[in-house]
Amino acid sequence: MYPSCIGVCSMALHSPLRAFPALKRVAGWRNHRLQPKRCMNRVVTDALSAVAGADNISTSSAVLEQHGKDESYHGCKPPDIVVWPQNVEQVSRLAAICWANDLPIIPFGTSTGLEGGVAALRGGVCFDLTKMDKIVKLNAVDFDVTVEPGVTRKSLNNYLRGSGLWFPVDPGADASLCGMAATSASGTNAVRYGTMRENVMNMEVVLADGRIMYTAGAQRRARKTSAGYNLTNLFVGSEGTLGIITKTTLRLHGIPESMVSAVCTFPTVQAAVDCTVQVLQYGIPIARIEFLDDVMMDACNKFSKLNYAVSSTLFLEFHGTEKSLAEQIQVTDEIMKANRGSDYIWAKDQEARDKLWQARHNAWYAARALRPGCKAYSTDVCVPLSKLPEIIVATKDDLIQSKLTGPIVGHVGDGNFHCLMTMDPRDKDEERRVKGFTDRLARRALAMDGTCTGEHGIGLGKRHLLTEEIGAVGMEVMRGIKAALDPKQIMNPGKVV
Repeated sequence: MYPSCIGVCSMALHSPLRAFPALKRVAGWRNHRLQPKRCMNRVVTDALSAVAGADNISTSSAVLEQHGKDESYHGCKPPDIVVWPQNVEQVSRLAAICWANDLPIIPFGTSTGLEGGVAALRGGVCFDLTKMDKIVKLNAVDFDVTVEPGVTRKSLNNYLRGSGLWFPVDPGADASLCGMAATSASGTNAVRYGTMRENVMNMEVVLADGRIMYTAGAQRRARKTSAGYNLTNLFVGSEGTLGIITKTTLRLHGIPESMVSAVCTFPTVQAAVDCTVQVLQYGIPIARIEFLDDVMMDACNKFSKLNYAVSSTLFLEFHGTEKSLAEQIQVTDEIMKANRGSDYIWAKDQEARDKLWQARHNAWYAARALRPGCKAYSTDVCVPLSKLPEIIVATKDDLIQSKLTGPIVGHVGDGNFHCLMTMDPRDKDEERRVKGFTDRLARRALAMDGTCTGEHGIGLGKRHLLTEEIGAVGMEVMRGIKAALDPKQIMNPGKVV
């Protein structure tokens, strides 16, 4: 099934990646981590074509450009060739060819990332996994499903219609589920249902040399395990730098009997966040609780032709039985009033809830519409809840002093918020000010015991911040893990570490 030259092993990590003497090779790794691009010769191209089929490779300049960028502000860095494998065996054989020829491998899904994760800094081979789009197995009684990397969040939930189950992790974009695992994505429902890190049970991964492994063991679907190192969470958030995720087994959740949404405005950021903390402290199982500042609300009103108050605003959603929702709404209403909340709007049926959430769903486009023709970039810091008012107020002051446009939207239930920055790519001074602002914001979050990225990942632009966040010893261990699994540094080079 697999080429004998790479010694495929589906479970263990044997030679040539013989574990942690790799920590001693870190200095050598640093010296060659961004080698010059290697030229793609005809022999290699023919070998890739023989595995994937002539119709499943491309060197067209338009295709290469399409695969060299995502939704981030980072410039396009196209690969040398794009391949579309059909199954894990092909991924394994293609990876072995790249390994033998020291060619970079860049995994590619829906290109909805926000940190330049698909940019081919050294050229190489882009593995477009969108044709691997099977829902392999649904275990409805066990509340889990196994999917290939071409399956997106929306397509899975469409498949689950009628089963009484759904997959609630929602980053906004219709991203591929394996890509969401690779970036440790989350979104609006994380306060109730967790992030990808809490919802991935197992993964099938092709390593840099083509070997196939299972992070929790082949076919394992246990709801919990204490067996060995947590390899699953090692690959969640690895951003394609340790291996290619070719299957993931996910936790599913029961669709709630009823849902109710609400919008409430507050006179200050502090009042809105105080309300959020008290809702959580009271034990209300809130499903979503989102914050939009006054600038963001004004932009949403203009973009979506709404008439919400231009003030600090919370969008909330409750899931449960009819009886439990009545209790949740009553208690939340009292908490909102105690924090000077006003302009309450409640909605229960689907159409009314969708209309209520329209401002939040269109926030990204509303922010971009503030300055047509400009690029947009989303910051992604996350801090402890108690620090949220302080950092948001300081951030708004910084935006004003820096003369920058950056409306704020946040998943306040878990302390994560975004400044949706807009900037003119032709204005180098503004670009410099945005870079300075984003670095100050990240370091402000780190000083408050937070993180530089809550859900978007490190990618290209936050590697220096990762070093500050994790520390020298932590980075040394990370580089050692990278060197052990990918000693030739061909897996998505130049990202994360």
